[in-house]
Amino acid sequence: MRILLDTRPLRESPAYRRLWIGSALSAVGGQMTGFAVALQVYVMTESSVAVGAVGLAMAVPSIVVGLLGGALIDAMDRRRLVLITSGSLTAVSVLFAVQAFADLRQLWLLYCLVVLQSLLNAVDGPARRTFAPRLLSAASLPAGAALGLLTMHGAVTAGPLLAGAVAAGWGLKACYLIDALSFTAALYGVLRLPAMLPEGGAVRPGLRAVGEGLRFVRGHRVIAGAFLADMSAMVLGMPFALFPAINAEYFGGGAGTLGLLTAAPAVGGILGSALSGPVAHVTRQGRAILIAGAVWGAALAGFGLARSLWLALGLLVLAGAADVISVVFRTAVVQVATPDRYRGRVSAAEYVVGVGCPQLGNFRAGAVGSLVSPAFSAVSGGLGVVVGAVLIGLAVPELRRQRAEEVVTAS
Repeated sequence: MRILLDTRPLRESPAYRRLWIGSALSAVGGQMTGFAVALQVYVMTESSVAVGAVGLAMAVPSIVVGLLGGALIDAMDRRRLVLITSGSLTAVSVLFAVQAFADLRQLWLLYCLVVLQSLLNAVDGPARRTFAPRLLSAASLPAGAALGLLTMHGAVTAGPLLAGAVAAGWGLKACYLIDALSFTAALYGVLRLPAMLPEGGAVRPGLRAVGEGLRFVRGHRVIAGAFLADMSAMVLGMPFALFPAINAEYFGGGAGTLGLLTAAPAVGGILGSALSGPVAHVTRQGRAILIAGAVWGAALAGFGLARSLWLALGLLVLAGAADVISVVFRTAVVQVATPDRYRGRVSAAEYVVGVGCPQLGNFRAGAVGSLVSPAFSAVSGGLGVVVGAVLIGLAVPELRRQRAEEVVTAS
């Protein structure tokens, strides 16, 4: 049995290979801009609240616009739409670089650019997700999802490291400029694609189309169960808000140790993606979503109990790997089960869940940690995820019984 990452999608589809390479380079550039914005805001204000407001400026527009963007994705040629959004994102990156080179030092301008970037990403991201099912066979979709997650976690790990080195040598302006240049690879990957018109006819964008998409998700028990499992895992289990307090209480409070705790789930994500070869042989993908979610929760509960730094790091790595495996199977299930005419709206709903639920989870973790203790918050949240996976499996048996060869659609 293959153990290492299945690279079949890169060989199977030259168009997918170009798209993946372009997206990988652009993702690293995007992480460099994220690093640069946070650092520039802190240098200007010396305020952690001001830096935290950057996250708010990213999350709120994404959630508000995400579902409406899904209706737009199902209303036009998706290739053309992504060219428009990616071209606009390139322009925003250029504006970040311009304000840095001009040394404008305007906080409101940085926030406005972050909001604009988030609005565009709320359409660009879900639209890009509709490409893989048209470029790859159904059997290759889990491997394609794993490749995408490897790109994401690799960028999260390498982007800030590269940005730190670049910022130290050439300043923040160079980070912004590299991001703008990285979009050329992403644009090239999309430019070479064929037209991606929605199958079954385009819809008229608007609230009615959004409602139709949400009714489809609600009526399709497998997709609804997969989304519910992800929401439960993120809202109950997301631990990042607890890392500073747990680090201070049990592991000495050093900045280096905090960096290790923060990076450990991403390292697990890279390992989970790199060793995802066996996922191609799993037929009960819905059950795998629930099992991987339960492992994520159990590992986080163990992290809350750990008093050894290396044990804590190991459990966070395990949690990150389990999270990636869960997302791989959820992506494959949703992409195969969604008719093309709904694919933009379902991808948008998935994007909103992915953006909003981790933020809610961090808020829950911080609130419980403040009211009781950080360790209690991690343990109770992790155990809650395990219980949630069991209850979802019982309440949505269609997800538990789903098989990879089954493509069940709803109108």
